[in-house]
Amino acid sequence: MHHQRRHRLKSWPDLWFGDAPPKHVVVKMQHLGDQTLALDRPPAAPAAADLTARLSDELLLRILAALPDHLRGPSSLVSKRWLRLAGRLRRSLTLLEWRFLHRRLALRFPDLTDLDLVPASFSSSSASTSAAVLNRGPVSVPVEPHADPPIGYRRFLPPDAIDRGLDAVARSFPGLRKLSVAAPIDSQSGLIAVADGCPTLQELELHRCTDLGLRPISAFNNLQILRLVGSVEGFYAGPGVTDIGLTILAHGCKRLVKLELAGCEGSYDGISAIGRCCAMLEELTISDHRMDAGWLAGLSFCANLKTLRLVGCRRIDTDPGPIEHLGSCAAIERLQMQRCQLRDRRSLHALFVVCEAVREIVFENCWGLDNEMFSSASICRRVKLLSLEGCSLLTTEVSPALSSLFSDLKELKWRPDTKSLLAMSLAGTGMGKKGGRFFKRRIMPGQQRLKGKAEEDSSK
Repeated sequence: MHHQRRHRLKSWPDLWFGDAPPKHVVVKMQHLGDQTLALDRPPAAPAAADLTARLSDELLLRILAALPDHLRGPSSLVSKRWLRLAGRLRRSLTLLEWRFLHRRLALRFPDLTDLDLVPASFSSSSASTSAAVLNRGPVSVPVEPHADPPIGYRRFLPPDAIDRGLDAVARSFPGLRKLSVAAPIDSQSGLIAVADGCPTLQELELHRCTDLGLRPISAFNNLQILRLVGSVEGFYAGPGVTDIGLTILAHGCKRLVKLELAGCEGSYDGISAIGRCCAMLEELTISDHRMDAGWLAGLSFCANLKTLRLVGCRRIDTDPGPIEHLGSCAAIERLQMQRCQLRDRRSLHALFVVCEAVREIVFENCWGLDNEMFSSASICRRVKLLSLEGCSLLTTEVSPALSSLFSDLKELKWRPDTKSLLAMSLAGTGMGKKGGRFFKRRIMPGQQRLKGKAEEDSSK
């Protein structure tokens, strides 16, 4: 007689583990009042050997330097050694927090040659958690919602704090070539320390610059490029730079090749002093100037000036004086005007007289430049390149006259603004005019009945 095998229902643990426990799992029973089920973690896999450990730092630096720019950042996450070596490849940096300058900047990036300290020079509240950022040209600062007002003129760090930071820069980066910083008011020790500790510095950008703040400028023996920012509208306003500061600059930086004056004051005396003393000056940029009347005549003393650039100027010169006293820049080659208001024909004519020998003229997004104003450029007979971009008041009536205005013209670039391009593309299509003349209103049946009833009532 065969006995039937009775199948016992499996309990939940049997369903989980079956007959044999799974690999890397150990069941332990501990009697601590209640029975507890504990599962041990599987043993960790052995760490892979660092195949680059035998490579020297110099060889690994050459390998990392060959990587594309977008891969250098992720490569620094491989190990601490790669992070340290990737920092040695960094040459340019914009600092956002001033405290980082004293603690870790030199250890993290020891070979910097271009350092921008302007965003970190603004004082900020430690309680500010806003992620909003206010941009104005090259300057970018966070918006503080608890400030009064949150957007507007900002305060800088105390002068002694800026001086201590510049001392740290001078000690840590002897090979620095470009520096952007807010000039400390009534203090010169920080800039003097940078001039002594960074002998190869060639480019300097000073914000909130004043006349007295330019005294240490003569200590920079190899300075060739200088940018002075007196004030930035909406960000900060300061005493500014006047003829006194421009004269100090002229006598202290005689090897300047490029100079930019942004938000600075001055007059004929300051510009002429720069022309007399800075004999190597080849490029002059004037942005949003506050110059007094008559400053244009001082440009004639810049004997080797090749490029004159006006950016964001609300006016050129309110009173340039008699034409016979203006003079001219004999070596001038390029005249560029960007986002300027050209509403005074007399001042624009005086500018063309000073730049009579120019070979390239560029107008970019300038307001007020119409056909009559542009006709003043007929003085410049040597122009070979003419670029007109975003000047909506200029029309095609100028084109036939170009051959008579510029006899040596070889290249013409004309890019009207978006509004002008749209008007030209819609010409002859009947669009862009009043819609009532070209689009008939569709009247629904219900509206037609109401209209008819209204007419009957009015006839009665």
